[in-house]
Amino acid sequence: MPLIQVDHLSKTYRTAIKAPGWRNTLRHFFRRTWRDVPAVRDVSFAIESGEIVGFLGPNGAGKTTTLKMLTGLLFPTAGTAQVAGFTPFRRQHGFLRRITLVMGQKQQLIWDLPTLDSLRINAAIYELAEPEAARRTAELAELLGLGDKLKVPVRKLSLGERMKAELLAALLHRPDILFLDEPTLGLDVNAQAAVRDFLRAYNRQYGATILLTSHYMADIQALCPRVLLIHEGALCYDGSLDGIRRRFAPWREVKLELEHEAVAAELRPYGELSRVEGRTAELIVRREALTETVTRLLEAFAIRDFTITDPALETILARIFADGSLNPPK
Repeated sequence: MPLIQVDHLSKTYRTAIKAPGWRNTLRHFFRRTWRDVPAVRDVSFAIESGEIVGFLGPNGAGKTTTLKMLTGLLFPTAGTAQVAGFTPFRRQHGFLRRITLVMGQKQQLIWDLPTLDSLRINAAIYELAEPEAARRTAELAELLGLGDKLKVPVRKLSLGERMKAELLAALLHRPDILFLDEPTLGLDVNAQAAVRDFLRAYNRQYGATILLTSHYMADIQALCPRVLLIHEGALCYDGSLDGIRRRFAPWREVKLELEHEAVAAELRPYGELSRVEGRTAELIVRREALTETVTRLLEAFAIRDFTITDPALETILARIFADGSLNPPK
C-alpha cells in the first residue's frame, strides 16, 4: 500500500461578499451573502515510501492547501487522505511523530534566542532524552554545515543559515515523511544547493519520503524524478519531468547565428519567432517538422552556426499556466 494515498480530495472555502460603502457595510453586518471558492478540486495521487516527488503549480493553484490537508492542519471538504495509515486531520500522536511540515515563509525558531534553545524545546516536545537529542543535533548540524552557528541568536543568522536551522528543528524528531513548502524561498544559489544536497542525503540515509513544492526548477530537477502538476486546484499531470516536455511541449528551440543581420519577416515562415537581435534569431519549431525546417533554413540563409535544444521547463510551465489550457499545443 502506498505511504501517502489521496483519493478525490477537495477543499472549498466559503467567503463573505461585501460591496464598498457604508450602506453595504451595514447591510453586510445584518445580512451576509456568501460565495464558495474551490481551492483544491478532486485531487488523487499515491506516493510510495522513499520517493521524492515535486509538486508544481502557479501561486494559488492549491499546493499549500493540499499540504495542509495532508498534515492535518485543514479538514477536507470532500475526499480522503491516508498518510502512513493515519487520517491526517485526526492529528494522532503516532502520525505527528512521523511527519514534518517546513514552510519557507514561516518560522518556528525563537527570534532572540540561539537556535540551540529552540532545539531543546523541540526535543522536550517529542520526549527525546538529552543525550539522544544532542546526538541528533550534532549529526544534522554536520550534514547542514551549521557548525557553531547553533549558539548564535536566530536574528543574527543569514537567511540561508536560518533556513538550515529551521530544517534541523523540523527534522530533530527524525520524521520519515517530509512535506516541504518552498524550503529554498529567497535563498541565494549556494544556499539553495546546500539545502538540496542535505535533502538528498537525508532521503538516502533515512529512506524519507518527500513531497516538495518549489518555484525554483533547479530544486525540482535536482531532487525529483517524479512531479505532480496542479492548476486551478486540479491535478493535471503525474509523471516524469521529461514527460512534461513530451506532453506539453512538442516543439524544439532553434537558435541561429547568420552571416548577415537577421530579418524577422524572412524568418517567420519557418516557425514561431521568439527573438531577433542583430545576426542571431531564435525559432520555436514543432518536433515533427524539425528536420524539414532546418533543411529549408540551411538552403535559404547563410548560417554561421545553429543549435537545437529542448525548451526550458520554466518556459513550458509558463506557457501552460498563461494559456490556462492543460491540453498539449497543436
